[in-house]
Amino acid sequence: MPQTIVIFGASGDLASRKLIPALYLLECKKRTVHPLRVVGVSRTPMTSEQWRNKLGETTKRFTGAAFDRESWEAFAPSVHYFPGDIDRPEMFGGLDAYLRSLEGDDESGRLYYLSTSPALYPIMIRHLGQSGMADPSRGTRRIIIEKPFGSDLKSARRLNQEVHASFDENQVFRIDHYLGKETVNNILVLRFGNTIFEPIWNRNYIDNIQITAHEDVLVGHRATFYEKAGVFRDMFQNHLLQLLTFVTMEPPARFEADAVRDEKVKVLRAIRAMTPEEVVANTLRGQYRSYRDEPGVDPLSRVATYAAMRLMIDNWRWKDVPIYLRSGKGMSCRTTQIVVQFRQAPHSMFERGETSSLFEANRLLIQIQPAEGIQIYFQTKVPDTDMEIRQTQFNFNFRESYQGELPEAYQRLLLDALNGDASLFARNDEVEIAWQIIDPIQRVWDDSDSTDPDCYEINSWGPPSADAWIRRWGHQWFDLCPVLH
Repeated sequence: MPQTIVIFGASGDLASRKLIPALYLLECKKRTVHPLRVVGVSRTPMTSEQWRNKLGETTKRFTGAAFDRESWEAFAPSVHYFPGDIDRPEMFGGLDAYLRSLEGDDESGRLYYLSTSPALYPIMIRHLGQSGMADPSRGTRRIIIEKPFGSDLKSARRLNQEVHASFDENQVFRIDHYLGKETVNNILVLRFGNTIFEPIWNRNYIDNIQITAHEDVLVGHRATFYEKAGVFRDMFQNHLLQLLTFVTMEPPARFEADAVRDEKVKVLRAIRAMTPEEVVANTLRGQYRSYRDEPGVDPLSRVATYAAMRLMIDNWRWKDVPIYLRSGKGMSCRTTQIVVQFRQAPHSMFERGETSSLFEANRLLIQIQPAEGIQIYFQTKVPDTDMEIRQTQFNFNFRESYQGELPEAYQRLLLDALNGDASLFARNDEVEIAWQIIDPIQRVWDDSDSTDPDCYEINSWGPPSADAWIRRWGHQWFDLCPVLH
C-alpha cells in the first residue's frame, strides 16, 4: 500500500537533522514502499520547492559521504510542504483535502509524526480525530509521538486518554530513539541467540549491573526545559529504564510487539518500590559547578544535572541483584554503556605476582554508543611467570566487523512504524509504570528544599560523593571512556 508521512513541526530541527535524512537513506536502500510521500506541516510560510531546497542542503550535511545528489533529486519530488497553524481546527480539514489530492483515489496509509512541542500533542491529536484523519477505513492510520510522553504519571495518563479518544492503541507508536540503535537491539540477540549467556544471566552468577548514559555537553540552550525536567525526567524515565528492561526481561516466546512489550512491563512491575527514606539512601543527585550561570537557569536552582539510582527487581531471576543507573551532563566523555559484573570465583588457587593486578571478576561490557561493541573481561596467565594472572579482554566492534556506518536509530524506527511493527515502541501501560517508578523519587527530591545537589566539576565522572555512595554496598563504578577508532 502507498504511504504518506505527515511531519507536524516540519520547520524544526528534528525534521531536518534526523527525519528527512533517515527517510532519504531508506529510499536509497530501497527499503520503503512506493510511492512514498512526505508532507511537512508548519506555520512557517514556505512553498514545497523552498522546503526541498532547504532540505537538500541539510540532508547533505547530516548524511555526509552517504549523500548522492542524483539520488536526492530522485527523492525530492516526493517531498511536499503545507503551511498551516496547528492551533486552528479548520487547518486539518484543508490538510486532509491536500493529502487526498496527492494520494488520488487509491487507498493510502498515513503516518502522522508529531515533531512539535509536547504541549501541542493533545491539540493535534484531538484535531486529527475530530477531522476524521485518524479513521483507518481508507487505509492504515498511525501516529508517532516523540518523547517526553507526559511530565509525570498524571500528565501521561491524561495524554493517553487524549490519544485513545482518537486512535486505537495499535495505531500509536511512542518513540524513544535509544531503542532504534543497533547496539540496543543486539542486547536481545546476545542474550537469546547464544546459549553461552542465558544459563549465567541470573542472580547466581551476576553480582550487579551498571547502566550509564553520560553526555559531555552542557545543558546550553535546553536550560528552560531542563529547569522543569531535570535529569530524572529527561533520562531515567525513558532511556535508562528502557535499557534496564532489555537487559533483565525474560525471553519472549516470539519477537513480536506484544510479546516483547509484555516482558518489559513485567520487569517494570517487579521493580521494588521505595519509601521516602529509601529514596534518600538509594539515589544521589549532582549539579555541575557552572549550571546556575547558564542563561535561563534560576541562580538558586537545585535541579539535578547528574543522578545515580540503585534499584532492585523482585523476581526469581534478579532477587537481591542491585542495578545501578546513572546519567549526567558535562561528563568527561559521551558514553552509553551497560556493565554486567559477574561474581567472584568462589576460590582462587593462583598466587599473585608482584606485577599482577588485584584479582577481578569477569565482566561483560556492552557499549551502546559511541564506540559500539562488546567487551568480555576474563583472567589469563601472564606468559613466562609462575602462574601469575592478569585480566584480559576480548573485543567485538561493530564498525570493524561490519563494513560501513551503522544506520541512525530513526531509520529503523521509521521503517518499523511504516510496517506497523511496534516491538521497539513503548506501550501505554509501559509508559505509565515507568512514571510510577520515577514520580515518587522526583517528589522526594522536590520536597527536599534544604538539600542542594552535590557539586561536581565539568569533564569529570560526576560528584566525588558518587564513588563513596556506591562503595557503601561493596561495589565500584566502572569508569571507562570509549576508545574511538
